[in-house]
Amino acid sequence: MDKIWIPKNYEKSNLFQFEKYLEKKYNLYFSNYAELHNWSIKNLEFFWESISNFYKIHFDTPYKSILNKENPFYKTKWFAGSKLSYSAHILRNAKNNKTAIVYKSESSNIIEISWNSLLEKVKEIRFSLIDYNIKKGDVVVGYLLNHPDTIAAFIAVNSLGAVWSCCSPDFGVESIVNRFSQLKPSLLFAHQKYTYNGKNFNQEDKINELKRNLPSLKKTIVFDSSFDNWNLNSNYWIDFKLESVNFKHPIWVLFSSGTTGKPKAITHSTGGILLEQYKSLSLHQNLMNGDRFFWNTTTGWMMWNYSIGSFLCGAILCIYDGSANFPEIGVQWRFAKEAKINHFGNGSPFFIASMKQNINDVNDKDLKFIKTIGATGSPLSIEAFKWLQKKLPKTQIISLSGGTDVCSAFIGGCAKLPVYAGFLQCNMLGASIQAWDENGKNVKGQTGELVITEPMPSMPIYFWGDHDFKKYHESYFVKNSGVWTHGDWIFVDDLKGILMQGRSDATLNRNGIRIGTSEIYSSLDTIKIIKDSLIIDINVDGNSKLILFVESEHELDQNLKSKINRVIKNKCSPRHTPNLIFSISQIPYTISGKKMEIPIKKIFLGQSINDVVSKGAMRNPECIDDFLKIKNQYLKSPVG
Repeated sequence: MDKIWIPKNYEKSNLFQFEKYLEKKYNLYFSNYAELHNWSIKNLEFFWESISNFYKIHFDTPYKSILNKENPFYKTKWFAGSKLSYSAHILRNAKNNKTAIVYKSESSNIIEISWNSLLEKVKEIRFSLIDYNIKKGDVVVGYLLNHPDTIAAFIAVNSLGAVWSCCSPDFGVESIVNRFSQLKPSLLFAHQKYTYNGKNFNQEDKINELKRNLPSLKKTIVFDSSFDNWNLNSNYWIDFKLESVNFKHPIWVLFSSGTTGKPKAITHSTGGILLEQYKSLSLHQNLMNGDRFFWNTTTGWMMWNYSIGSFLCGAILCIYDGSANFPEIGVQWRFAKEAKINHFGNGSPFFIASMKQNINDVNDKDLKFIKTIGATGSPLSIEAFKWLQKKLPKTQIISLSGGTDVCSAFIGGCAKLPVYAGFLQCNMLGASIQAWDENGKNVKGQTGELVITEPMPSMPIYFWGDHDFKKYHESYFVKNSGVWTHGDWIFVDDLKGILMQGRSDATLNRNGIRIGTSEIYSSLDTIKIIKDSLIIDINVDGNSKLILFVESEHELDQNLKSKINRVIKNKCSPRHTPNLIFSISQIPYTISGKKMEIPIKKIFLGQSINDVVSKGAMRNPECIDDFLKIKNQYLKSPVG
């Protein structure tokens, strides 16, 4: 059955406390998680009000109604008439002379930053923003590292009711302009220099180019990424008068990957994010007051924004700025040991690479503090689940699925349920997830398209500049009228949970038999010399043709090709053995860690690279040339 973890001490979990709260206050009893979840999606108004009460959400202006549901979901109104402050809920957990942030970079030792020091830096930045006349509703953007400067800047911006948006320094200037120009920002924050993969980068020319290409900017504030301007020994205590905003007031703008077109400016509400982060981080990640929370991310990925929510739970935020693989893959595991991290999050490829290298840094003795392992970005393979569980037998492995669209997950962890290798444990509370077949019928025990049948408060309020909701509607509500279609294939098992099977637009369809790309990747994880892989399904003269690309430690000879085909045949399906297998230098990823299956597929179908790929939004743009060479060779001389 591959059950690898069984709940222990559920009575000490946040979810148990929430159940007890519902029992005491509302006389509600649930015999299992499925009953609790069903109640949460059948009684949305009641459920979300109970979340606001349980977490003591402070409304500066009370709400007149909790939920006015409309369809499409973007017309729905949540907690109408209310006002609140996101920053206020972060700062109510601030403690005098207590640690707020644990920071480490490639070039520095661990630095612990107290709330006193952080608030002093927030005050300094806040005064600058006020001097530059930044007001409620103004947009402030960042070209920033995953650094305490960025945390302080965000809190300062949010405390004034301004709107935040950020990209990391690994974005190209054109990609940043494509994003920020949509927002007409008033002010830019930037880091002048940084270190990545052991190399030093100076950003001065890029910053000047951004200033020239963003004419709306009134001012630019540049940080040097050192702590020379921080008072790390501060004993001051600072209180702020925080700006209260409407529940639906935009908190930040995130962007779609932008690899295949102009990035969508996804705008989230202050109140929706506040409620969602309490629910997801506290109830499903089981993040507790005083816990140390880490997620490897850049500031351009939604996981940075998600991580900020750890402050809401009274946690200490642990930050690592730099490459997860430099000088080798053990560096962040050693950071977890040094910083005594309780919740360690990373992309699934990181965990799979750790497994394939079988690194010694992952062991129960050195990492005894870790309560949960969080994995996202792509499905975590069965083999990686088992390897991690064997190395860390007491740790709960929580694989998450959601997205930038909701700045959270809607499928994730549960302290009440067992973990089965390869499966995500549950649909999260308040998330009405179903798997639909082609006829719009809810199916279990077979693969279906992931749809959300009820609104969630963290769904976007709009796409910035999309005044008639045209782009928003086309993104989620065209394929299946009346429900949100997310674009993933899932398999629902009533006992084990949910199996993520890849993007629905990248599904492999061979003679009417469909499987998700993640099934192929999971099977290839059993071959240690294959570091990574990508598969596409293209139609040639009416016939499906599967093309597999592998990044391997050894030459792709006939023996390795035969082994690959044998593994896929035995573990997946004889129908889905590839027609062609090519060796590639690197598998292409977006900066946020998504495999670029669809752009590669479009290139092989003959579309122009300039139309389907924005190299500035890629983690490794240099590898695209390898695919072009293969494609040109393949088109001249088809094989298989």
